[in-house]
Amino acid sequence: MIDITARKAIEERVHHLAHYDVLTDLPNRTLLSDRLHQALAQARREKNKLALMFLDLDNFKPVNDTLGHDIGDLLLKEVAARLESCVRRETDTVSRVGGDEFVVILSHIEAEEDAANVAVTIIESLTQPFSILAHVINISCSIGIGIYPMHGADTNDLLRVADNAMYEAKRAGRGCFKFHDTEVQPADGSTIQSFSDNLSESP
Repeated sequence: MIDITARKAIEERVHHLAHYDVLTDLPNRTLLSDRLHQALAQARREKNKLALMFLDLDNFKPVNDTLGHDIGDLLLKEVAARLESCVRRETDTVSRVGGDEFVVILSHIEAEEDAANVAVTIIESLTQPFSILAHVINISCSIGIGIYPMHGADTNDLLRVADNAMYEAKRAGRGCFKFHDTEVQPADGSTIQSFSDNLSESP
């Protein structure tokens, strides 16, 4: 009985390590891919919209360079906790895909404004100072957003679109979010509008 119990615990641990990020315990690329495929399949069946958000931290490298990787790792764990507090629905996913990059799946949205509101919440949360040991750290984030079905019909299209939009947000000054091929939206949400008129098809 002990051997069976121990073996089962080991198998569960191996399975967990295969699907979750070791540092933050968020879903990793493997689990993200599985959940995105499932969410897209459900969206197709139910003819719903889905949002994919690609998020990259601004000014994270200087934290590692000046304070060390241990502080950087603690900061990433705090970022993960704040992201989870911003994305509360059980049907959604917050994933760390490597370094200071995160991906969020909003599995069912009524309109593009739903994704915009979540992006605003995330930016405002991550802009608040982090207290890590004896250090007060200020960062921000840039977010790119792709919407199914108007920006892409599969995982590769949506990931590419959201990634490209994130780099557009970086170029626009950081600390903001951008939908695919739309104007940059500020964190205060002051110009959030109906995006359906100016969203374009994926390249």
